[in-house]
Amino acid sequence: MLNGKKIVVVMPAYNAEKTLRKTFEEIPAGFVDDIILTDDYSSDRTIELARSLRLKVIAHPKNQGYGANQKTCYRNALSLQADIVIMLHPDYQYTPKLIPAMACMLAYGDFDACIGTRILGEGALRGGMPYYKYFSNRVLTFLQNLLLDAKYSEYHTGYRAFRSELLRRLPLEENSNDFAFDNQMIAQVLWFRYRLGEVSCPCRYNPDASSISFRRSVVYGLQVLRTSLLFRMARWGWARPGLFSAHGRKIMAGTEEYDGPERGRR
Repeated sequence: MLNGKKIVVVMPAYNAEKTLRKTFEEIPAGFVDDIILTDDYSSDRTIELARSLRLKVIAHPKNQGYGANQKTCYRNALSLQADIVIMLHPDYQYTPKLIPAMACMLAYGDFDACIGTRILGEGALRGGMPYYKYFSNRVLTFLQNLLLDAKYSEYHTGYRAFRSELLRRLPLEENSNDFAFDNQMIAQVLWFRYRLGEVSCPCRYNPDASSISFRRSVVYGLQVLRTSLLFRMARWGWARPGLFSAHGRKIMAGTEEYDGPERGRR
C-alpha cells in the first residue's frame, strides 16, 4: 500500500526461467501487495519457478501474443482491486528498484500513467542496447512526437505503471494482440488526455533477455507509424478508428486460471 492505494505488479512472461528469479528478488520487499505472472505458453520452466516463488500464476493454454498477454495481466490485476498496476518484464532488462518511484507518481494524484525510459541520460547504450535499436528508437520517437503532438523521450519501453481507472476506461480490447499493443496503448493515453510521466531507468541487455528479431522489429516500426498516423488523422477528423473511440471495447476484470493437467510442450 502507498497512500492507501493497492499496488499490483504484473509480469507478462514467455520463456523467462533464466531471469525471473533475479527480477523477483529485486522487487522492493513489503512494498507491493500482489504479483501476477501471466505465462504465454512458455516451453521452459517459467510456470514452475513462478509457483515456487509464490506468485499468482495465469497460464495461457496456447501462445496468444505479447499484447494478449498484457490484456490478461490487466484483467486479473483489476480483479484483485488494484489501484495501481505496474507492468514489469521478467527478463531483468528493467530494474524493479524503480517500482516505488513510479508508484509514487500515481499514488499522490500527479499522473495517471508513468513509463520508465531508457533514453534519458546514458542508460540505453551503457546498458548494451544495440546501436540499430537505439537509432530506430530515436527516429520513431521523433516522428511520434510530431504526429502525437507530444514531447516524450521514448515510446518503446516495456516498463509502465497505470492507475486502475485508466485501465478500465481505455479501449484496450481494440488493440493488437502482438507487439504493437504497447505503442497503441501509449497513443490511447495521449488521445484521451491522461497525464503521462517519465522516470529515467537504467536497462540491461544480456543474452537471456527477451528480444524480437530484426524482421519483427521492422514490422513493429511500421505498425508504430500506422498508429501515429491514425492518431493524427483522427485528430483532423479524417478517420474514426475504434482504437481512439470512447465507445471502443474495454477490458473487464476477471480471472483466467488455466492451471491443471500438464500441458503439451514445444
